[in-house]
Amino acid sequence: MPPLDLGSLLSKYLNVPAGQSAPDAENHFDQVAQQASPDVMSQGISDALRSDQTPSLGEMASQAFSKANPQQQAGLLNQILGSLNPGSLGSLGSLGGVLGGLVGQFGGGQAQVTPEQASQVSPQQVQDLANHAEQHAPGIFDKLGSFYAQHPQLVKTLGSAAVTVARAKIAKRMRG
Repeated sequence: MPPLDLGSLLSKYLNVPAGQSAPDAENHFDQVAQQASPDVMSQGISDALRSDQTPSLGEMASQAFSKANPQQQAGLLNQILGSLNPGSLGSLGSLGGVLGGLVGQFGGGQAQVTPEQASQVSPQQVQDLANHAEQHAPGIFDKLGSFYAQHPQLVKTLGSAAVTVARAKIAKRMRG
């Protein structure tokens, strides 16, 4: 396979109309993820998560969570819970069930949700938690952008429109 002309590939994404996906966006995303710096990936994905051209943060987090393995699920929950201040965690008990118990443990000083604990959380609970974090933790987009940059295969679970937006945001960041 010839070497990838990353600049040429990314330029295709700079002018994709809002709300539309580009052909082969997911395959191209893999190529960019292998060559772009972690900082550029993280910032581009964070920009895409903030974008009004993508679904809500809660929907995207829920979608990724439902497709993730238990370790990735735990990592996603740890990023979301870690973005919230302890005072905000106390108001989450209403999410109930396992998640309510995790929130109580997290607020009590537990450092990490385990994969076993994460596997007991529903995608709907993750959506509710992410929506709460979006309202109370401005840094959530950057935390999740960094997490997704470490797990680029999860970005592809967000749908082709979100992948296209992420690619466009990464392209803009790479152009400086």
